Amino acid sequence: MDNRVTIGDFEISLIRHSIHWWDGGAFFGVVPKTLWSQKIAADELNRIPVGFNCYLIRTGAHTILVETGAGDKQDARARERMGLPPESEPLPEVIARHGVDPETIDIVLNSHLHFDHCGGNTFLRDGGAKPAFPRARYFAARGEWEHAHERLSRDSVSYIDANYDPLVESGQMTLIDGDREIVPGVSMRRAPGHNRDMMVVTAESRGRTFCFLSDLVPTTAHTQPTWVMAFDLYPLETIESRTKWLGAAVAGDWVCGFSHDHAAGFARIADHPKTRFAAVPL
Repeated sequence: MDNRVTIGDFEISLIRHSIHWWDGGAFFGVVPKTLWSQKIAADELNRIPVGFNCYLIRTGAHTILVETGAGDKQDARARERMGLPPESEPLPEVIARHGVDPETIDIVLNSHLHFDHCGGNTFLRDGGAKPAFPRARYFAARGEWEHAHERLSRDSVSYIDANYDPLVESGQMTLIDGDREIVPGVSMRRAPGHNRDMMVVTAESRGRTFCFLSDLVPTTAHTQPTWVMAFDLYPLETIESRTKWLGAAVAGDWVCGFSHDHAAGFARIADHPKTRFAAVPL
């Protein structure tokens, strides 16, 4: 598996914070296990291995971190349920082991604010949440932040305010409305379905494109448009958004990244006569 690709003048690196285990049925919704288990095997508790995947985009002018994993705020029971060690290794230390100085990260992008995508934004210390990347500007969708505070019974468990509110209050996190080019060539673009305001991240340089698909296509097994997760609030919109973005990936010969694939770091998307699309790992 290649953990680094070059996209024009940009270098993209996979930073897999860790592997956790989550219910396979939740990841594949109404898809029968007899089908999805051909793609990925489950353990005796029906859990499948799932990555906390983050990506570094180095443009030359900026070092951009896309997603920050689950962080340090789960209690012992939740960590045991996910098959995680009792304590989380700080994401800056993981990044440093990949040969990158975490102090060089000047931008952090959150595709959405579920704990497993932004939990490493901050760490708990001295009675409060401190930014894990003090030099960085953070970006997230305003609509997603507002939704997090609605405290809906369907998904309130996915949100932990300490991951983002201190950054919003300090001005370190910018809440954006709609699509936004963050720096030249790197954009956040709305892709609803998983929730109302989730974003994908694109990095374009010299005619080539990398696209982080986030939970729109969480693993390479989810390239079939109708294989939506039970977590998706708007499954019909997921199918529509997934078809749109995967079609663009085929047409543009994009390199794609996935939020939760435990094995593939990067893949191209190809047309498939039966499933409509298929991932071709690099």
